[in-house]
Amino acid sequence: MLEFIKEYFWTILVIVNYLIAISVVITVILKNINPTKTLSYIIVLVFFPFLGIVVYYLFGQEYRKTKIFNRKFILNKKVVKSIHKELEFNERELKKVDQYLDEKVRLVKLLHNNENAPLTLNNHLRLLKNGDIKFKYFLEDISSAIHHIHLEYYIIKDDDISTKILNLLCDKAIEGVEVRLIYDDVGSNISKKMKTKLTKSGVKHFPFMPVLFSSFTGKMNYRNHRKIAVVDGYIGFVGGINISDEYLNSNSKKGFWRDTHLRIEGDAVKSLQIHFLTTWTFVSNEKPNIYKSYFPDVKKKKNQVALQMAASGPDTDWANIMEVVLTAIITANDYVYITTPYFVPNDEMIVALQIAAKSGVDVRLIIPQKSDSWIVKYASNSYLDALFRAGVKVYKYHKGFVHAKTMVVDNIFSTVGTSNMDYRSFNINFEINTLIYDKENSKLLKQHFLEDLKDSIQVDYNQYLKRSKFDKLKESYCRLWSPLI
Repeated sequence: MLEFIKEYFWTILVIVNYLIAISVVITVILKNINPTKTLSYIIVLVFFPFLGIVVYYLFGQEYRKTKIFNRKFILNKKVVKSIHKELEFNERELKKVDQYLDEKVRLVKLLHNNENAPLTLNNHLRLLKNGDIKFKYFLEDISSAIHHIHLEYYIIKDDDISTKILNLLCDKAIEGVEVRLIYDDVGSNISKKMKTKLTKSGVKHFPFMPVLFSSFTGKMNYRNHRKIAVVDGYIGFVGGINISDEYLNSNSKKGFWRDTHLRIEGDAVKSLQIHFLTTWTFVSNEKPNIYKSYFPDVKKKKNQVALQMAASGPDTDWANIMEVVLTAIITANDYVYITTPYFVPNDEMIVALQIAAKSGVDVRLIIPQKSDSWIVKYASNSYLDALFRAGVKVYKYHKGFVHAKTMVVDNIFSTVGTSNMDYRSFNINFEINTLIYDKENSKLLKQHFLEDLKDSIQVDYNQYLKRSKFDKLKESYCRLWSPLI
C-alpha cells in the first residue's frame, strides 16, 4: 500500500485536490453570491490546482461573516435602539435642510431607512488635509481629555507617531481617564511590550478578529477598516488617516502621502460613539454600561453643518456606503469629483459613472500613478476604458501616493471616510463615511480636488489604447481577481 502511494503520490494528490475543488465549487454555486465572484472562484479552483483551494480557504469562507452577523448584528440593534431612545434624535431637522438639498435629500432618507442613521445639524466641521494637520489636532484633543478616549483603527504600527500616541494613552489612563482601544489584528502591529504597558496603565485594548499569523495572513476578509476616535463625547475624528509614520509627511520615508480626515464637534459625534461601542461589545464580549456622559449635551454651534454617518460591513443589512455613493452620482446635476487610492469598481458603480457622464455631468476621478499594490494597479487600468468611452476624465496623482477617500457633488454634498471605491470596501470590510450636506465644506473639498489635479496627469485615451499587449494581458489577469482583492 505504501509503495502504491509513493508511486502514485502526485496523481493521488491531484485527484484529492479536484474532489475537494468540486465540493467547493458546488458550495460556492449554492451560495448564490455575485456571479462574477462565483466564476472567479471557480476559475481559480479549476485552473490552479492546490493554489485554488488555498485561495478559497483564505478569502472565500463565510464562517466569520456568519459569526459576526449572529453576534454583532443583534448587539448592534440592541445598543442602537437603547441609545437612540435615550437621546431621542429629532428627524424633523431634515426639513431645515430640505430647501437647499434638492434631490440630495434622497440620500438622507436612504440612509435613515437603511440603518436609522440620524441627520444631525448641530455640528462644527474641520477638514484636515494630510497627516501632519490631523495629528496636530489629534494629540491636542487626546491630551485635553478628562473623561474618556475611544479609538478604533485599522493600522497602528510600532513607529514614532504610534508610540507617541500609545504612550499618551497610557498617561491619560493613569490620570483616571477611561481609555478604550480597538485595533485590527491584520492591519496593526503593536509589540508585546507596548501591549503590556497599555494593560498595566489601565488602557483597555482588544484586537479586531484575531488571526494566527497576522503578518502573513491572507484572511483579509471582514477586516475593520474604520478609523474612529471619540474624545469625551464632544470631539470625533474619522477619515482615511491611520496611526503610522507613513501618514506624516514631515517624518515619512516613503515619500509624500496625500490624505484627508475630519475633526467633528457636535451631535454627529454621538453616531461615532454608537459605532465604536457597538464594535467594542463585539471585540470585548462585554456590553459596557451606557452612561449619559458618553453622550453629553452639545452647545449650539455657529455655522452649523448637517452630517450623517454611513457605516457598512458584514454587520449591516445593506451596503449603505455603496448605495449612498451610487445615489449621489446618479442624482448629480453639475459635477462629480472622486478621489480614491483603490479603484476596482463593481458593475453598478461603472454604470452610474457612465450614466452621469453621458448625461452631461462633469465626472472626474483621481487615482494614484504609483500604487502600493500591483494587482490593484493593473486591475484598475482594466476598468478605465469603460469610463473613457462615456466621457469620464481620469487623472493619475504623481506627487506621491494619494490615499484620500473623498467625493464631492454639485457644491452641495460631499463625503469623507474610510471606504475605497472597490468591492472590498463596499461589500466585505467594516467601513464608515461621513456624509456632509453643506455648501461651504463641499466647496472646500472641491478646491482640494482641483489643487490635487495640479499634481496629477490626465490619462490620454489615445495613449491608453496604445499600451502594450503584455500590459493588457496583465490587466485582464488582475481583473479576474478583482472580486477577491
